[in-house]
Amino acid sequence: MKQSSEKSSLLEVRDLSTHFFTEDGVVRAVENVSLEIHPEEILALVGESGCGKSVTGLSILRLIPVPPGRIVNGEILFEGRDLLQLEEKEMEKVRGNEISMVFQEPMTSLNPVFTIGDQIMEAIELHQGLDKSEARKRAIEMLDRVRISSPETRIDAYPHQLSGGMRQRAMIAMALSCQPKLLIADEPTTALDVTIQAQVLRLLKEIQREMGMAVMLITHDLGVVADIADRVAVMYAGRIVELASIEAIFGRMRHPYTKGLLDSIPQLKEKTRRLNAIPGQVPNPMDLPVGCKFHPRCYLMVEDCKKEEPPLFRTDGDHFSRCIRWQECC
Repeated sequence: MKQSSEKSSLLEVRDLSTHFFTEDGVVRAVENVSLEIHPEEILALVGESGCGKSVTGLSILRLIPVPPGRIVNGEILFEGRDLLQLEEKEMEKVRGNEISMVFQEPMTSLNPVFTIGDQIMEAIELHQGLDKSEARKRAIEMLDRVRISSPETRIDAYPHQLSGGMRQRAMIAMALSCQPKLLIADEPTTALDVTIQAQVLRLLKEIQREMGMAVMLITHDLGVVADIADRVAVMYAGRIVELASIEAIFGRMRHPYTKGLLDSIPQLKEKTRRLNAIPGQVPNPMDLPVGCKFHPRCYLMVEDCKKEEPPLFRTDGDHFSRCIRWQECC
């Protein structure tokens, strides 16, 4: 699938497949995924847990644990360079410098025996070549930029001395300290309460605009992307099943799975509306159904859906759907 756009791509993922080889069988976590991210764009990668979102993000940075994981196919082009062809030393220069990542739970990513400042400064010194005093100044500036109060003091705090929201802000500060061109944010608000979630997402949007960087926002919650994303890629069973602008996804979705995700979002204006859960279970990645992977849970399913997996159809413009009945959907 080639996505046309007037903008050139910052990142282009082509036919990416990442598998995990276990004693019980092969887990096809990501299968033939293709997507593009343009400069200064926010692309949301959305789907249920286990659909392959995080593995896609980790694959882009070549952080898949080997073994048991392995990228078995595809290209990951960043500014025209195929990251899969780079030597590890070259890839280390990309990670944290040109492409950064914010993980779900900062307490598993932050080292508890080093201060927040030490950890931010390490990345700055490594990639930017600044001395300690300059790196400390930059770290304080970044903590201030992510709205951490008294950054001159907080820089010497340890992770356990900060609240969950402040730890996540510190992680964002660390990821942005080298002014990357692309930020991959993997469920950056999952462990936070709703109020703090909204603050962190607004902050991410503000900084993205200020710095002019691109963002891949990985989330299971389609509701959180409405005010932040430019485009949405919906994943199911390791595949992209719908890809479109945020307006198209919320205005005229073309895949039954996307409709199911939207119907499960509570609406404050419709207090009496019943939430419709998607029936059935997410399939076992080692035993995926033949044909369309969503057909056992789909209200539009016909016999042809069981025969072969559909391609991504271009429904209109830059709107794509992996459904043979997309014209009847929604």
